[in-house]
Amino acid sequence: MTTGTAMTLRSRNRRSSGQESPEWVRISAASAIALGFRSGRFGRDFDFGGINLLLNYEDGCRSDCGYCGLARTRPGDYEDKSFIRVEWPLVRTDDLVDRMAAVEDRLTRLCISMVTSPYAFEDSLEITSRINAKVRTPLSILVAPPTLNRRRLERFYDAGVDMIGIGLDAVTERLFRSIRTDVPAGGAGLSWKKYWNVVDDAREIFGPWKVNCHTLVGLGESDQDLVDLFVRLVDRQIFPYLFCFNPEPDSRMGLVPKSTITRWRRIQLVKHLVEKEGFRGDDFRFSEEGSLTGVRAVHADLVVETANQGLAFMTNGCPGENGEPGCTRPYGSYRPTEQFRDFPFEPTTSDLVNIRAELEVDRLFF
Repeated sequence: MTTGTAMTLRSRNRRSSGQESPEWVRISAASAIALGFRSGRFGRDFDFGGINLLLNYEDGCRSDCGYCGLARTRPGDYEDKSFIRVEWPLVRTDDLVDRMAAVEDRLTRLCISMVTSPYAFEDSLEITSRINAKVRTPLSILVAPPTLNRRRLERFYDAGVDMIGIGLDAVTERLFRSIRTDVPAGGAGLSWKKYWNVVDDAREIFGPWKVNCHTLVGLGESDQDLVDLFVRLVDRQIFPYLFCFNPEPDSRMGLVPKSTITRWRRIQLVKHLVEKEGFRGDDFRFSEEGSLTGVRAVHADLVVETANQGLAFMTNGCPGENGEPGCTRPYGSYRPTEQFRDFPFEPTTSDLVNIRAELEVDRLFF
């Protein structure tokens, strides 16, 4: 028996016999519908193959991010807390794996989301092993950096994990420090430096375009902050993924409004131009406060063409095996009753008419 295994077994002896990982996981409401664990349908018919798993513990996540529905100090029992404002039903892990294996031809990407817990690393490895034994769909892990070091990332790589995601969320150190708090005993600490150490190690271990950083629009950052980060990540062949801050009731940021739709659409467009078209910071103009005020007019035709194609406004997520959109997480940035903030399918002609109006494209150029 290895030391790691012995430590895991000792940890298990201190744990509840409840419905916890690795024997149980939570899955997104969209995943539950797609796999037949819950009845329901999406607002529009589209192919859905990105299955999202979330580790589950009775004492929840030990981090306390001000915008997160799973935050330690958010009122209520952990089992009743939402995550990105959607329900995450609890299912038995082996039942989930069997269900995924049965419909593997429809799956495009799997993702395990860790939480900050002393058990999260070993449990993620165990769940990865069970999945890879029966399902060949590419697997990502959205990691909890306070629980990791370089050796643990190497073990994920050796276990067959395809991509690593890091929930940076706040795109400046000032925001990171003000919105997120330290982790109590059981975590390695939550700091800007720690997160970037994990980004750096993951990039070295997993290689180009196999690491992504989640960024949240609407936490108090400027547009220039976002563009600077997009350029920094793309230069290192790391994907920047966009989420729109969606306030969780009773969280510390529960009363902070989300970004306007025009700002959100423009950030989606700008991120796409940086990532896919090689734009740099000096291709844009910003106000003294860092708000985007324009794109160089020399790029007008390309910008209009990009807006008309619609790909910039689709959900950012890990790709499928052949590079197609894999993880499309419906309702990750908006409620089912609200307008699409990002699209889990290619926008339709009528969608594109609305997007162009929201962008106010004619006012973009200088």
